[in-house]
Amino acid sequence: MSHFQIVPLAILAAYLLGSIPFAVLSSRLFGLADPRSYGSKNPGATNVLRSGNKSAAVLTLIGDSAKGAVAVLLAQTYGEPAGLGAWFIVGVALAAFFGHIYPVFLRFKGGKGVATAAGVLLAIDPLLGGATLATWLFVAFAFRYSSLAALVAACAAPLYAFLMWGRDSQLVAVAGIAIVLIGKHWPNLQRLMAGTEPKIGSKKKEVQKAGSGV
Repeated sequence: MSHFQIVPLAILAAYLLGSIPFAVLSSRLFGLADPRSYGSKNPGATNVLRSGNKSAAVLTLIGDSAKGAVAVLLAQTYGEPAGLGAWFIVGVALAAFFGHIYPVFLRFKGGKGVATAAGVLLAIDPLLGGATLATWLFVAFAFRYSSLAALVAACAAPLYAFLMWGRDSQLVAVAGIAIVLIGKHWPNLQRLMAGTEPKIGSKKKEVQKAGSGV
């Protein structure tokens, strides 16, 4: 099979993998309401946590992170021996990430991509992923805002990547993911500035009242 066949098939597979809605699947597994029907209506781990079921939220977090990591790891494992370089990894990484945000299985209305982005970064470079994740955890524990943690980590990731790699082609993937994450969290930033953004651990009704989109 030629590179012209492998690349589009791999990117399509990565997109479909990223489209798997673990928030919806884990909610069904635990007999919970569809996460798109309560809270922020966002199919992600933070909103599933608002159901009160921590196990479902953890499963969602693991699944959303794993699909990003698996896509990149498979591309690295099989792409490099086939002569496909760093730009192939960039394409697969972005496809998995956008699959989560615009999943074909949910009519292209997905989550905000934080967990999937974390999985992608950890697979691209564990040190980069670890530094970005540590930034998210520090802000989340210090201020109790998931959205603020995501925004700070998104801003920090490209800086970390540049300091570690210089002008590497994979910096394009990191920067692209960061820009999209910031854009997806723009309404949250506005609520943070207005003092109306719910904190981590807020219940369904509190979030609906605040009109959150975390």
